[in-house]
Amino acid sequence: MTTARSRALEGLVVLDLTRVRAGPTCCRVLADFGADVVKVEAPPGIDPNEAMSGPRHGYDMQNLHRNKRSLTLNLKRPEGRDVFLALVRTADVVVENYRPDVKDRLGIGYEALRAENPRVILCSISGFGQTGPYRDRAGFDQIAQGMGGLMGVTGEPGQGPMRAGIAIADSSAGLYAATGILVALAERERSGEGQWVQTSLLQSQIALCDFQAALYLVDGKVPAQAGNDHPYSTPMGVVATADGFINIGVGGDGQWQAFCRAVERPDLAADPVYATGTARFENRPRLRPILAAIFREKTSAEWLDILERNQVPAGPIYGMDEVFADPQVRHLAMAAPVRHPVRGEIAVVAQPVTLSRTPASVVSAIPEPGEHTDEILAAAGFGPQAIARLRRDGVV
Repeated sequence: MTTARSRALEGLVVLDLTRVRAGPTCCRVLADFGADVVKVEAPPGIDPNEAMSGPRHGYDMQNLHRNKRSLTLNLKRPEGRDVFLALVRTADVVVENYRPDVKDRLGIGYEALRAENPRVILCSISGFGQTGPYRDRAGFDQIAQGMGGLMGVTGEPGQGPMRAGIAIADSSAGLYAATGILVALAERERSGEGQWVQTSLLQSQIALCDFQAALYLVDGKVPAQAGNDHPYSTPMGVVATADGFINIGVGGDGQWQAFCRAVERPDLAADPVYATGTARFENRPRLRPILAAIFREKTSAEWLDILERNQVPAGPIYGMDEVFADPQVRHLAMAAPVRHPVRGEIAVVAQPVTLSRTPASVVSAIPEPGEHTDEILAAAGFGPQAIARLRRDGVV
């Protein structure tokens, strides 16, 4: 992560109408790679749900809205809509995550934007899609986790559904949206035209279920909960040690042989009951207590050292403080430093993609609401008197 602004998406202008998580995640990707992302937000007191995203100087907003500029604009006013459409004329991308009917009610749906700028790309992120029987429902991450199948395969068998510990539907929707935008930008190089990119929390969650979803679609089998065990491979999952827990991952038969050498149990390697992956999976209930007794004999650190020396995949299970103290995580620079005028020197989560020539960068913290309003409007052709009038009338 460099300290100079990335040049990968330099010159790309993005109008960010999003809030909460999915949309801001999408725009964060573009901002970190050098796009000029303008966070368009309502003036204070206009939006009754403005507190949904948390405190302005809180950790979540710091992480989601770095590298952006801020413009306050009341889109509920006709003058505010006119200002926004003026900005659209020179923009490349507009990103929104309203309920599908809201943008049309505000007069900023795709056809309205396209009329101003045929090259503009509109990206819409919703809970359930822009059309269909659920289009007007509000979308929340955990609801998508449940409806998208994740909670049905997560948790211990027989103990009810379990949510993931992160906002996985929100975050993945934002990443899929960013992918769609980049595809649309690449296609625009050939056609010269923008298009409407759409995704939803529900679609993204289903896509993330991947092999579990494919198990049903291809083989007609409904996957069940497996707790911390892998759905079809063993021994793979969490094991308790003398002082905690670690993850182990034993895939093919060669790894099984190496594992048996590591735990000094050649009898298990020679036992035909465990000779193949299929056999080990079928006999997992029989193998589990054997391994449990073995791993209770040493500490996590001891087992991790032994397994690494025998080239058996394994890893610690960290709290977040331990994550960022790990030497490999430090080497990968996953904590990106930035200075905020109120919070001081802080760090946010870095982009997990490395480019050799144009890497991502974090160069500025979240702006104050409307911090860049005057300069953004001036660049769009609004003179000092026009800007003063918009301020006087409560439009910005």
